Amino acid sequence: MTDELRTAALESKAWPYEEARKLLKRYPQGKQDAPILFETGYGPSGLPHIGTFNEVLRTTMVRNAFHALSDTPTRLIAFSDDMDGLRKVPDNVPNGDMLREHLGKPLTQIPDPFGTHSSFAAHNNAILREFLDRYGFDYEFASSTDYYTSGRFDEALKGVLRHFQGIQDVMLPTLRAERRATYSPVLPISPTSGIVLQVPIEVIDAEAGLIAFEDEGQRIEQSVLGGKAKLQWKVDWAMRWVALGVDYEMAGKDLIDSVTQSSKIARVLGGRPPEGFNYEMFLDENGEKISKSKGNGLSLDQWLTYGPQESLAFYAYREPKKAKSLHMGVIPRAVDEYWQFRGNYAGQDLKQKLGNPVHHIHDGKLPEGELPVTFGLLLNLVGVMGDASKAQVWGYLANYVPDASAESYPELDKLIDHALAYGRDFVAPTLKRRAPEGVEIAALERLDAELAALPADGSAEDVQNIVYEIGKTGGFETLRDWFKALYETLLGSEQGPRMGSFIALYGIDNSRKLIAEALARPAA
Repeated sequence: MTDELRTAALESKAWPYEEARKLLKRYPQGKQDAPILFETGYGPSGLPHIGTFNEVLRTTMVRNAFHALSDTPTRLIAFSDDMDGLRKVPDNVPNGDMLREHLGKPLTQIPDPFGTHSSFAAHNNAILREFLDRYGFDYEFASSTDYYTSGRFDEALKGVLRHFQGIQDVMLPTLRAERRATYSPVLPISPTSGIVLQVPIEVIDAEAGLIAFEDEGQRIEQSVLGGKAKLQWKVDWAMRWVALGVDYEMAGKDLIDSVTQSSKIARVLGGRPPEGFNYEMFLDENGEKISKSKGNGLSLDQWLTYGPQESLAFYAYREPKKAKSLHMGVIPRAVDEYWQFRGNYAGQDLKQKLGNPVHHIHDGKLPEGELPVTFGLLLNLVGVMGDASKAQVWGYLANYVPDASAESYPELDKLIDHALAYGRDFVAPTLKRRAPEGVEIAALERLDAELAALPADGSAEDVQNIVYEIGKTGGFETLRDWFKALYETLLGSEQGPRMGSFIALYGIDNSRKLIAEALARPAA
């Protein structure tokens, strides 16, 4: 990295650099004995959603920002809490009755309701890894079950038993009286039912890892080591931070209290809580928090059907501490804003580049290429075309884009696939063209005549000037009323593109046909 880049990064107000500077403050002399460790957590009690992907993405952005500030090596662990007991059956998976028979058991001990993997956790972990790999994240996957059963957490578990009362002193004041009566930081796994038990325990021998508890009316003495117990999740989180030496982990705003309690427990265990921040939650179109068990919000596959992965990364980058809706309607704008910021990047100075979202999406290594039309314009085009093929879309693009081909514009070629899918599923069902009325009729007739008089090579700017002039002199109260009339009568929607660009793209002859159809349409 250059000294100029490092200096600019030290001063940048972009949130990944602000977060990275926390790690510089944590280790002013660098971390001498091991890499800086970033961690993300995921509970595979339901199918992964974009919120899970988002946490890995944002953490990666902070990690990349840290690399611009320091030569200290780093690692990123994506940790799956797959030893948790299943508390309820998700709404969006098959074979719910079968899952109900296994409630309370560790997720890795529950059969896969989809019938494709060794367990429910293995199925969900595989989906998580597949979409992290698809994006190209540099991470190490870690399984809670593997870490517990292999003995990797054994020493840390002994530490929990040694500090049992100290942990209780942190947790019990935060619980209701009924919960306090049965709360235990350690959850033994029943030797008979295999269920993760929520019962009080007695520490028999901390150094040997031995505890006692009651299971189905019998007193059981059992080791906590080697996967025979797990920890309550706030205690588990703290233990993991200490055992692994986690330096950075962000979390959702709904976990602020959990971060506070886990940080206290980490200190009781003799460790130091990681740096991090609390991001706001994604909400569905009804304003509710997206949930793995409900299956609301969007899946990664859904977003990637209708928009490229860069648009998702762009949406995740912006304003992480502000709640944002996550539904199909946000995709087109995210696509176009991504390309807008990407188009601005080359002409910006270094300070501006470091604050540009695309810098963090691509870690400063932007791909070459430009987008000659907006995604919104493509959606308007496919909406008017109806059941169009990709080849037909390229045919129309030849009216507007010099050297229009997939070879010249490979990213546009991929974007056409997204536009066709989005147009088919979300635009076409909503289109409803109305008949013009009042001053709109004469204005459309005038537009038709003006277009007929244009030369064949008339530009989008020529058309736009005509549209503006008609709007100003055609008897409309505002230009907005004229544009709205164009969108509703020609395109069938309440909003639309810059009409000069659309008419140039769709072709003057085709646009005149749209006008003729509108003028011939009977009034409702």
